[in-house]
Amino acid sequence: MPPARTLTYPPTPATTVRRYASRATYDLLPIHTLVNECSVLHVSFLVPDSPFPATLPMIGVMGSFDYPSSTLDEPLDCYLHGYVSSRIMNLARTSKQGSSAAESEGEPQEQEQEQPQGIPLTISATKVSGLVLSLTPNTHSYNYSSAVLQGYGEVVTDEAEKLYAMRLVTNGVIASRWENSRTPPDAAELASTALLRVRIVAGSGKVRKGGPGDEKKDLERDELKKRIWTGVVPVWEQCGELVKGGAGEVGEVPEYLAEAVRERNERARTEAMEALKAVMPPKSKGQTV
Repeated sequence: MPPARTLTYPPTPATTVRRYASRATYDLLPIHTLVNECSVLHVSFLVPDSPFPATLPMIGVMGSFDYPSSTLDEPLDCYLHGYVSSRIMNLARTSKQGSSAAESEGEPQEQEQEQPQGIPLTISATKVSGLVLSLTPNTHSYNYSSAVLQGYGEVVTDEAEKLYAMRLVTNGVIASRWENSRTPPDAAELASTALLRVRIVAGSGKVRKGGPGDEKKDLERDELKKRIWTGVVPVWEQCGELVKGGAGEVGEVPEYLAEAVRERNERARTEAMEALKAVMPPKSKGQTV
């Protein structure tokens, strides 16, 4: 059998990794996985009449309403959760209206295809898995995974797709929580909640793993090596012990919830510990860590 095909994002001038290019990945699977594992994504967009782009912390998850059985190594949209009247949602609606107005004026079909509908967005995700301490501060580093996605966001208006995205986001926070809470949302909750569907057009990731990477000039100084501790401080996000509260009368922690916390903690710990064991690729001339 031929080897399985690995789907990638085509590098663009804006997403091509140039510094430490050996750490780059354009594969869909690690990029989408990182986005789904990050508790908070940072979403940037241009604001009319302001010289500064805006950046918002948002909850988001990868998925496909049209092809719900798609896996993380396949093309997916990114759904972002927000309040119905937030600035980013209002701008997305305005962008949609602008596109519709252009269509009504009879613009050529070719031009329509060159102008995707929706608000242009950049989505970034980062996880730190280690503090890398070397002989000199200049070569200290992080073990990390990072990803950047670029695409066009539209407000989801179809109720079935909105419920799909709300379930996806909820279960992205804690597995199976949608099925174990009061759902579906009522009319008021649906009306006050907005979801952006971001059609991704480009993306890239960057990963640093391994231990310290000291310069030859420092490695040759025995007095430094004898007095300085070097190594990695593993870092991972940890869920603590569950604390009962609120109106729910169930006392014992449900197994689905306990398992979700255990799995999340173990996965994060394993990733951090495996990262520090990795062997770094050789450094190019003139590069540090």
